[in-house]
Amino acid sequence: MADAFDHCEELVRAGDKNRYLATLFAPQRYRRALYALYAFNLEVGRTRELAREPMPGEIRLQWWRDVLCGAGRGEIDAHPVAAALRDVVVRYRLPPKMLMDLIDARSFDLYDEPVASLSYLEGYAMHTSSTLIELAARILFDGRDPSAGDLVRHAGIAYAIAGLLLALPVHSARGQLYLPADLMQRYGAQAADAFAGKATVELRAVLVELRLRARHHLGAARGLLNDMRPELEPALLPVALVQPVLDRMERRFYRPLQVSELPQWRRQWILWRAARNGLRKAF
Repeated sequence: MADAFDHCEELVRAGDKNRYLATLFAPQRYRRALYALYAFNLEVGRTRELAREPMPGEIRLQWWRDVLCGAGRGEIDAHPVAAALRDVVVRYRLPPKMLMDLIDARSFDLYDEPVASLSYLEGYAMHTSSTLIELAARILFDGRDPSAGDLVRHAGIAYAIAGLLLALPVHSARGQLYLPADLMQRYGAQAADAFAGKATVELRAVLVELRLRARHHLGAARGLLNDMRPELEPALLPVALVQPVLDRMERRFYRPLQVSELPQWRRQWILWRAARNGLRKAF
């Protein structure tokens, strides 16, 4: 089992640097469990890349549902992430339904269907990003309900929207768009322009609206931080990156359809400063 948790840590180190760095600020006794949770999220989140077609992707997601239901014990033991996750679910009494909801939401990733509305996008963000934060918070709270629902919901949505805006060049290059259809229609933006790499005035207007929405959720989360239990902070630490990411996107020469992330050194510094000075100042 130790090898399984080591595998999870290496997977997160390579594939989710933000959460890997944030977990370094968690107490030592919780880190392996957090890495197992985040490795599971990575495995589910990259289903489209691994499966390439919707049907194999659905089969892969169903396998993870079966893992949570306890089916195929031998297969689970042979899969390091699944084995570590099952151990964490039992040890910290993580609600299987929350994990199931995350898997179900990720089913949307397998298809090129447009996001119907801003409210749909926020629901997707809540069932993926917010759910992951809450599960991490439960681990840090020794399996108990941290009662931080509104804080977690707003923080997760803000983090997800910022992440989807960062990933816009990757998604659009493969013919997938996480820009809400109602906003696209309101501003007269065309998906074909995004797929062709054209950052039109109309498309930029949609992105401005989404950045404003992310800032709204970030502000709502900030207003709830005073009531947060301090031990939950490592679960929310990655959200400290949202404002710097959005600020970078507001720069005059920002190219929304070209890959451009905060340098790793700066992300490390932002997370270190947030862990030292508190999330309220970081948000």
